[in-house]
Amino acid sequence: MAEVETRGPRADAARNRDQLLAVATRLFASADAEPSMRAIAREAGVGIATLYRHFPTRESLVDAVYRDQVERLTTGARDLLDRLPPATAMRHWMDLFGDWIATKNGMLDTLLAMVEAGEIAHARTRAELLAAITTILDAGRVAGDLRTDVTAEDIAASLIGIFTVAPRPEQEAKAGRLLNLLMDGLRPPAGR
Repeated sequence: MAEVETRGPRADAARNRDQLLAVATRLFASADAEPSMRAIAREAGVGIATLYRHFPTRESLVDAVYRDQVERLTTGARDLLDRLPPATAMRHWMDLFGDWIATKNGMLDTLLAMVEAGEIAHARTRAELLAAITTILDAGRVAGDLRTDVTAEDIAASLIGIFTVAPRPEQEAKAGRLLNLLMDGLRPPAGR
């Protein structure tokens, strides 16, 4: 019996999928309303059939973007800590969180329907994000550059509040100022 060779997608197919994911993420983050599948394909420079070959439904595209963003946040925490002091890593991670919130806003109707239908496990995502924040907090506590009395839940709630009153990209400067104020509050008091 001949062995069946299993291989991943062709390089051009993988590039198309990555391009579609990147464009969809960008359009979701900057759109007032959910962009059409046709608009995403056009912006990515591929035909609508190529988009549907990779993402047969709007829900499959939204799911892929959502999962990609959550992955960026969870791996981003570790990656940032590998190259930056914890407090600086936390501030950069907050920007990643803001990108995620902006992207979610551009696909909100579909996302809410998927959460309601049980297609996206909101509790699991929340646990993953809190774990990412905790990773940075723990490193900051050890380094002495983040307070010891702050929880991941405190930071998550603060970030949601900031990005609710200063949504990105419309209020980028205001969000940045508020994030910097939050970071000031996360540093241990002088003399400790």
